[in-house]
Amino acid sequence: MRLEIVLATHNQHKVDEFQKILGERMPGLTVLAYDGPEPVEDGTSFEANAFIKARAAAAHTGRISLADDSGIAVDVMGGSPGIFSARWAGPGAGAQANLELLLAQLSDIRDPHRAAHFHCTIALVVPEAAGGPHEHAAVGRWQGRIALAESGAHGFGYDPIFVPEGFDVSAAELAPEVKNAHSHRALAFAELIPELERITAAR
Repeated sequence: MRLEIVLATHNQHKVDEFQKILGERMPGLTVLAYDGPEPVEDGTSFEANAFIKARAAAAHTGRISLADDSGIAVDVMGGSPGIFSARWAGPGAGAQANLELLLAQLSDIRDPHRAAHFHCTIALVVPEAAGGPHEHAAVGRWQGRIALAESGAHGFGYDPIFVPEGFDVSAAELAPEVKNAHSHRALAFAELIPELERITAAR
């Protein structure tokens, strides 16, 4: 059975990424871009913000909707930057400024105490118009540590300073297929797909 799902983003690259990952497991699934207004992400957790976006898309389109919210959390900083990862250095500062500020804040912290993880929550919302109501949250955590300096040309965001558990190089030095197989988003997808398969089978 074919299944169309709206991804609550205006970023076509992210739509393509979700389509590639989900489509490999579920050939009948099509991921659609969201064309509605962007809600205010004023939640206090990754899950809350993901559901704000997914619920807005479901309400606007009447379709099953997905949204993800992700970031990096450093143990010694109490889980920060966390939900503020994308704007850690201030509104509009950009990814490089965020990365440099985090490195500066950890400059006096020795390597054994630089544990961190990337976090991803994917929210799934099935509105009444699409057979709901039903909601589900899938979570992925990619454990690792913050490097002493940035390295690598692949990836984006904090990838150049994040060394995943089990690797000796940064996430930005991993081949894309290796990163995509181990990342926080991949782990969240692994939890999400059985739920999508269950919904598809019930339709």
